[in-house]
Amino acid sequence: MLQEQSAPALAIAVDVPSAGVVLSGDLTLPRDPAGVVVFVHGGGSGRFSPRNRGVAAALAGDGFATLLFDLLTHPEGIAERDTRHLRFDIALLSERLVGAIDWVTRRPALGGLPVGLFGASTGAAAALVAATRVKVATVVSRGGRPDLAGAALPRVRCPTLFIIGGADTVVLELNRRAMGEMTAPIAMHIVPRAGHLFNEPGALAEVTHIAVGWFGDQLGLAADRAAVRT
Repeated sequence: MLQEQSAPALAIAVDVPSAGVVLSGDLTLPRDPAGVVVFVHGGGSGRFSPRNRGVAAALAGDGFATLLFDLLTHPEGIAERDTRHLRFDIALLSERLVGAIDWVTRRPALGGLPVGLFGASTGAAAALVAATRVKVATVVSRGGRPDLAGAALPRVRCPTLFIIGGADTVVLELNRRAMGEMTAPIAMHIVPRAGHLFNEPGALAEVTHIAVGWFGDQLGLAADRAAVRT
C-alpha cells in the first residue's frame, strides 16, 4: 500500500509594497502553515542568500510559511554596491520590514498566524527594531549586529535567540553587550569555531537545526496562546 505524501510547499514570486516602494520577494506556503517566518538579510545580500534560503527550506519542510524579500529596490541595490550608504540605515530597513510584516499578515492564507523574524548581520538590528513596532512572536539573529538597534533593545518584548560563531569574536562581544541591554527573554547559541559566514563544515547545518527548533517552540507557543484567547 502506498503511503500518502504531503503536498509540496507552494513557492510564489511576489511584489511586496512597503513604505512607498515595491520590493521583490519569494513566498513559500506549505499546506496549513503553523506560522510564518520573515527573513531580513544583511547588507550586501538579498533574498537569494544561500544561507537564508537553506534555513527557509528547512522551515517550509516543518510546515512554516516563509518570506524572503529584498530590503532595497533594484536601483537602490545597484547603487548601494558602490556607496554602501543604505546597509547601515537601520531606520529605513526596519520601516520596510514593518511594511512587509503588515503585507504578510493581511494575506488570507497567513492572517492570524504567529510571525517570527530571522535577521542576519545588520538585518538582525532591523528585525529587533521592527519587533518594537509590530506584533511578532520571536526574533532569531544569525551573526547579527543587535548593537545597531540602539535604544530599541530594552523595548523588545518577544523571546530572542542570538546565534553567533565562536570564532567571530568581535560580533560575539557586541552580541553579549546587546544582551545586557535587553529585558526580553533571550538566549545565545555559539557555534564552535565558526566564523561570521558559518562557512566551516557543519556550521550552517547547526545554525539551521537550532533556528528551526527555536521557531517551532516559540511559534507553537504563540499559536497555543492565541487558541486559548479565542
